[in-house]
Amino acid sequence: MKRHVTLTAVGLVLALGAASCAQPGDIVAANDVAIAVQDQAPMAEVAARIDNFRLVSADGYARELYRLKDAPAVVVVMHAAGSPDTAAVAPKLEALKAEWAPKGVEFMMLNSNPNDKREAILADAAKNGITVPVLQDDLQLVGGQIGASRVAQAFVVDPKTWKIAYSGPLTAEPIKQLVEGKSASVKHDTLKTQAIAFPSRSPEAKAQFAKISYANEIAPLIEAKCIACHQEGGIAPFGFDSYEKVKQFSGMIREAVRTDRMPPWDPDPHVGKFKDDKSLSGTQIKTLINWVEAGAPRGEGEDPLGKVKHVAPEWPLGKPDLIVDIPKYTIPATGYVDYQYPTVANPLKEGKWLKAATAKVSQRQGVHHILSGVIPEGATSRGMQAWGGAVGGYTVGMESTVAPKGIGSWVPAGGQFGYQMHYTPFGKEAVSAEQIGLYFYKDGEMPDLIMRETPLVDQFIEIPANDGAHKEIAYFDFPKDAILHTAVVHAHYRGTYSKLELMTPDGKRETILNVPFYDFNWQRMYEFEKPIDIPAGSKVIATYVYDNSKRNPANPNPNEKIVWGDQSFEEMFYTSLRYLWKDETAKDQKNYDQLLNRTRLLGMLDDNIDGKVQMAELRGQFKDRIGNPLAFGVVDKNKDGGIDMEEFEAVMGQMRRPGRAAPSASAAPMPGNGGQ
Repeated sequence: MKRHVTLTAVGLVLALGAASCAQPGDIVAANDVAIAVQDQAPMAEVAARIDNFRLVSADGYARELYRLKDAPAVVVVMHAAGSPDTAAVAPKLEALKAEWAPKGVEFMMLNSNPNDKREAILADAAKNGITVPVLQDDLQLVGGQIGASRVAQAFVVDPKTWKIAYSGPLTAEPIKQLVEGKSASVKHDTLKTQAIAFPSRSPEAKAQFAKISYANEIAPLIEAKCIACHQEGGIAPFGFDSYEKVKQFSGMIREAVRTDRMPPWDPDPHVGKFKDDKSLSGTQIKTLINWVEAGAPRGEGEDPLGKVKHVAPEWPLGKPDLIVDIPKYTIPATGYVDYQYPTVANPLKEGKWLKAATAKVSQRQGVHHILSGVIPEGATSRGMQAWGGAVGGYTVGMESTVAPKGIGSWVPAGGQFGYQMHYTPFGKEAVSAEQIGLYFYKDGEMPDLIMRETPLVDQFIEIPANDGAHKEIAYFDFPKDAILHTAVVHAHYRGTYSKLELMTPDGKRETILNVPFYDFNWQRMYEFEKPIDIPAGSKVIATYVYDNSKRNPANPNPNEKIVWGDQSFEEMFYTSLRYLWKDETAKDQKNYDQLLNRTRLLGMLDDNIDGKVQMAELRGQFKDRIGNPLAFGVVDKNKDGGIDMEEFEAVMGQMRRPGRAAPSASAAPMPGNGGQ
């Protein structure tokens, strides 16, 4: 669930608007509602403990509090952009960080003022020399829970118990005591700084929360956002089929919302808009949490969830035109399984235009993903080397792919359908019998445009042991004008962050997709609400951050250096893109993908994105061959200190000579409708 800044809540909070902060006598507009905040307002009671949360910082990264349980202390300081109190506390905060961070203490600031935009927070941090992350608490859920009241108010937390050991002016003493293993003896203290308004704390607002209607507000919300998974036959382990079931799991619902785990939808709401957005709005989040915290009252009215029996459809897109049975496979109870590459004879007697595909998976626990491709008549299947466009696929959370109206991909007759099957043992032996449903344009019909698909990968990733924030970058150049429709982000257990940027020929660089907290358990296809224009000569740049530390609870072994590998305990850097070439039509096919692939390998190595590969950027076979000054100097013909595309292709030509293992880059499609 993402924190969309639609910050009107229910009842009285609608009238009050969002929170604000101001000096005595100042008037600040919040959601077009003017609120006067008096400095004399009493401070709220500080909570005994701090609940877990996951928030996105102003620089686009997500932090989850309870991952810091090994720290001796966590310090949270309230922030407001442009506040003199923020400016006053910043030097002391940075000084304490310099002194105590080397001892493991974690520092962060919390901005609970929804009027502060991300750009303002970043500008304020730069102006005041703030290097600690500033987390955006747009909905005031965290600041409200801990009892925050003032800008610069500090909270010192003991991660062994998550008790708030101290609150008040920022001071070193409670930090020192926790680091020394003592209980903080410094009592909570007041401070006279700029006030932060929390309208939802008022008795009137709380009375309104108790009146939130289960029948009219909560049940419809769950039907709209949760039932697709939480129903009979759905992917979730239980269904929301009655008020009693929702009440039973209400505590879990609150936790899942606060830690941004449900519904599983990862894009940053501050960056771009996407179709089929499965997240909750700010209003929905606050309504749901306030209802749970009010005791999840039943209220009046019939139970909409009990009235209708929700059952997941066998084929969510309707009966397929063609159902392909993937050969059965027995998944062992333990161990790991190498990728399997079964093939099925293509039953099509004549080529067809594909417009949609969906998967019917019998063993959700055991099937990690399904990739597919067309193997032309007469070609020999060697893994995925001979594959053409995709014919359906699956990852958890992405069972169906539907092309926009008037767009499709060509599936030729004959040959074979090839599949890459990633099976994951889950404690008991199981037989996998999966099916793919394909939907074609009617005979005689054809789309206007062709959807192409290719992955942006980096097979040279090297993630050091015990590195909690290792960054990798890769790109390729679009040689012709294109339109980008979708992106799929994929990594394994150590993947924690990803973003996609567009750098146009004029040097302008824009983030078009930001995933603050990548979740390996869900693989979504993000379809841009407005497709992205990509001028010829632009670079599409992917960035991934990996957490190979003990703080990552999914990490199989933080003490190992990790490189690219198929298995989940290894790692990947894989962003699948679906796009159109602007001057290509179904009747006039151009297919510039080979030109696009020309820069693929150089883009994996060129981490500073200057169009060249410096010697320090070389990895893998390239480092072995030319990773010394003498060999590098021979290749660098123009002696500019970097290997440009022309020089790089010369190296590639030498490495392709008979007897040498030629470097390669995966171009396998992700699940969906690939190009021809």
